[in-house]
Amino acid sequence: MEYSLSNKTLALIALLLLCFNCKNEAEPKPVEKEDKPELIMYQPSEMANLMNGMYAYNLQIRQQIIDGEIPTSMPLDIMKLHSAEMSNGHARGAVWNSKIDNFIEAQQSIADTLSNTELKQRFNAAISNCIACHKTECTGPIPKIKKLLIQ
Repeated sequence: MEYSLSNKTLALIALLLLCFNCKNEAEPKPVEKEDKPELIMYQPSEMANLMNGMYAYNLQIRQQIIDGEIPTSMPLDIMKLHSAEMSNGHARGAVWNSKIDNFIEAQQSIADTLSNTELKQRFNAAISNCIACHKTECTGPIPKIKKLLIQ
């Protein structure tokens, strides 16, 4: 049995093959660059820097107490707690000021060589003041501060 295709049929098949085989290539779209926000490096406030300094200082005092040494001086920067620039969104209020005053007194009592209260107890009282204040203001560093307590 002979099978023959006419020219019209062959042309139609060729046309169909071309249509299905042709890639529908559109012009490539230019890749749009997303506008990424400019990265801004975190700049701690004066108060945050002061608090970090107080933490480092108390870490040293803690070790001195554990080693049996008696601290005899306090950093002068402690009084800057009343004037240091706060982080955005934070302000000093009556509660904050009273807690800072209590903390300063407790911190100064650590170096009080005439005190009848045990040194470890005075130190832990100062650290407890930190924790109490941070419960009302900035709760983030509480676990870190608790590590300062002498067991």
